Amino acid sequence: MFNFLKGVVSGSGTGVKDLPYNIGEPYSSAWGSWVHYRGTSKDDGTPVSVFALSGSNTNDGHLAAGRNGVKRLRTVRHPNILSFLHSTEVENFDGSSTKVTIYIVTEPVMPLSEKLKELGLKGTQRDEYYAWGLHRIAKAVSFLNNDCKLVHGNVCLASVVVTQTLDWKLHAFDVLSEFDGHNESSVGPMLQYDWLIGAQYKPKELLKSDWTTIRRSPPWTIDSWGLGCLIYELFSGTKLSKTEDLCNTASIPKSLLPDYQRLLSSMPPRRLNSSKLLENSEYFQNKLVDTIQFMEILNLKDSVEKDTFFRKLPNLAEQLPREIVLKKLLPLLASALEFGSAAAPALTALLKMGSWLSTDEFSVKVLPTIVKLFASNDRSIRVALLQHIDQYGESLSAKIVDEQVYPHVATGFSDTSAFLREMTLKSMLVLAPKLSQRTISGSLLKYLSKLQVDEEPAIRTNTTILLGNIAGYLNEGTRKRVLINALTVRALRDTFAPARAAGIMALSATSSYYDVTEIATRILPNIVVFTIDPDSDVQSKAFQAVDQFLQLVKQHHEKTSTGDDSSTTSMGTSSIPGNASLLGWAMSSLTLKGSKSSEQGSYAPASSSMAPTSALPSSSSIADSSSITPIHVSSSSTDLTDQHVPVSPTSNDGWGELENGILGGPDDDKDGWDDIEPQEEPKPSPFLANIQAAQRRPVSQPKPQVTGLRGSMTPKISKNEDDDLWGSVPATAPAPRASSSQPSSTRSSRTVGDDDDPWGAIAAPAPSAKPLNVKKGGALDDNDPWAAIAAPVPTTTKARPSIGRGRGNKPTVPKLGAQRINRTSSGM
Repeated sequence: MFNFLKGVVSGSGTGVKDLPYNIGEPYSSAWGSWVHYRGTSKDDGTPVSVFALSGSNTNDGHLAAGRNGVKRLRTVRHPNILSFLHSTEVENFDGSSTKVTIYIVTEPVMPLSEKLKELGLKGTQRDEYYAWGLHRIAKAVSFLNNDCKLVHGNVCLASVVVTQTLDWKLHAFDVLSEFDGHNESSVGPMLQYDWLIGAQYKPKELLKSDWTTIRRSPPWTIDSWGLGCLIYELFSGTKLSKTEDLCNTASIPKSLLPDYQRLLSSMPPRRLNSSKLLENSEYFQNKLVDTIQFMEILNLKDSVEKDTFFRKLPNLAEQLPREIVLKKLLPLLASALEFGSAAAPALTALLKMGSWLSTDEFSVKVLPTIVKLFASNDRSIRVALLQHIDQYGESLSAKIVDEQVYPHVATGFSDTSAFLREMTLKSMLVLAPKLSQRTISGSLLKYLSKLQVDEEPAIRTNTTILLGNIAGYLNEGTRKRVLINALTVRALRDTFAPARAAGIMALSATSSYYDVTEIATRILPNIVVFTIDPDSDVQSKAFQAVDQFLQLVKQHHEKTSTGDDSSTTSMGTSSIPGNASLLGWAMSSLTLKGSKSSEQGSYAPASSSMAPTSALPSSSSIADSSSITPIHVSSSSTDLTDQHVPVSPTSNDGWGELENGILGGPDDDKDGWDDIEPQEEPKPSPFLANIQAAQRRPVSQPKPQVTGLRGSMTPKISKNEDDDLWGSVPATAPAPRASSSQPSSTRSSRTVGDDDDPWGAIAAPAPSAKPLNVKKGGALDDNDPWAAIAAPVPTTTKARPSIGRGRGNKPTVPKLGAQRINRTSSGM
């Protein structure tokens, strides 16, 4: 029972064999009698630190103090205090003697003295890092003294360790005790294990064991003295050997000297509280401290403060110590981005810091965060990822791209923002080589098919260029089905001149994938037409492409004439200089202003808005081609809101739209180019077309349809009559509009015999059955052809009385509706 209780108090294990950690090599220094070892976890190999304290028997005073340290370290939790993981106490019997060892397992740390030698900081960077470290330790001491009413008792350089993120943490809690200054009956020592403290670190009252003075003083008096000792050892670079050395202030920074002197005041009540040191000291006001503190309370900042901070961070990071940036700031920044508390500009700073890492470190510390960010719904984050994809795209594995990155990137193809669609399109130049054939054929080509008829002309142009650049990653069957259709049927028919030029460039860049039959029958006939294109740039590229493809056909002819038929289905790239070079991006949709006017017609003369330049801007070009000059469109403004949306060419390109969405429906195995005819016959001239149509006209005439006086009275044409080339011809003269007081009677005027009259459909309308104006009292003269349209007979009724005279004599005004009903009932 006693052993069980001792195990509960002193440790959380039963033996070193049961310790789930491996003990490695020791460090050269540690606090007190402890030995600091490197260690790893037996489960996953994560690094840890193992502290060991040995004694000759269980009643050893060092072991008792060690057990106190284990208990205190386990129960006291603070970000600036060493994190406890595990502990155990082991008894080993060696002959007649017994050896007891206490093990404490903590997070991986390193003694501060050794870490400072490893970093080797100097000048301003050293002072900034020391200020950050002292700030952390002062916070830990303030927490113990002011919040917990505890006294550490031995704050010094040996009691500080450094984590892997270069944070300073306080440990060595063997002497830690409660402050019982309010207990007047206490007469014994307040610090039970004060004999473990070196005499050089003890203040005057503790050295004399004046517990009365100590209890009457504030709780921080002993530890404030310890902070002064830590500051001396830190800046002097030597271990404190005697108390008198503290008077040597030559190495103490001037901004810290007043606070240093107050910490070491000879009068305990006048010593500076560590919390006041943090609030008032000018020494802690520097770039590094401010930057890390801002990152730690990022959730409390508003969006304006975040945006301003992250825009300055890339330049600020260059001025800070490189090791601290990579080991402290970089993890904080990655965590802030991953959990959504950082703004999009933070990604720029993350990638800049990541560029200072090795390839392996970048894959471990930066790439996992980037992959998670692709799932973000924040459009600004997605744009930032796509803008900088060339900085990390090569580090992404093919499996990660195909399974985790591309599904999220692909949502940008159908985004409402033209800029995001364009950035998604350009990112495929980096991601497409890492995609599987199933993803390319089943998803990517469908999106590109839709983008080739996008409302933005720049996107249509760059889609064609992308197809030319990724043609090498398509399998042979997909290339034959897609390339020629996409580059001729769509690209060459675009109303936007740079899009047509891009189609010609892409055909030239992919010339090695076509056999001679395709070149002669499908490519050359389409390109030759553009040698007379109104745009001079299209003309020049068309002439180059014609020369190139004619050269390929000529080479094939020379091989076949000499009997060499070994290569008749594909053309080698060696004959085409620069064939394998990447096509440069044509333009950006953000810089394309007035594009709608540029594509009003494909035969508009090339003006200043269509003038090509000689080089691509560095921000939009991916690679330069030695043989093919990229296309550019000059613009006077880069404001996206001033753009005019061009008319989409989807209504007249003959391609049709994808059914049921991009990835839905039974046609998921199609890539969007399957519904295109390989080649259309050239259209004859209008005169010849009329002659051919007349020759194909059937001999028998269709049944005519009589047109009424109104369009609504015309009977519907039957479905069989749709096969007629000409269709029904309307009457040359419109029928006269019937009077509002007389209903039309044309429906009763049609006879059965009219069906046999082939000209009935275009004949003049039959005369009305009822004369327009007939005298009431006389008979109609059949010999008078003008009687039907004679002027009406003047009426003999009396003049109407004035409306204003005599209310009882006012005649009733006849209503048109009533007359219409009466006439219908009388058979009119």
